[in-house]
Amino acid sequence: MAGAIVNIVVLIPFLVFAYYLSQGKGAFLLSGYNTMTEEKKAEFDERALCKFMSKIMYGLSFCIGLFALSEVLNKQILFIIGLILFVLILFFGIAYSNTGNRFKKIR
Repeated sequence: MAGAIVNIVVLIPFLVFAYYLSQGKGAFLLSGYNTMTEEKKAEFDERALCKFMSKIMYGLSFCIGLFALSEVLNKQILFIIGLILFVLILFFGIAYSNTGNRFKKIR
């Protein structure tokens, strides 16, 4: 049961961050974006980037919820499914956001 509590404690900031990003705010919290120069930041659609990252964060939150549920129900399969989804969401998010100039402003 202690594992479930730890997972829930981790889940709460993920959900708060996802909600904040879904409002189109919080780009300063995104690693990589916040280290860019102001000229480089001006090339990106900050709101679209935040909305995309909020979807990724909601997906990761769901996976962490599966981790907690696996502890409560004592079902290892839920943890395995959550872990596979977690890794897939991470790889998808990294690949999608770094290819195709998807978040560049259209001029």
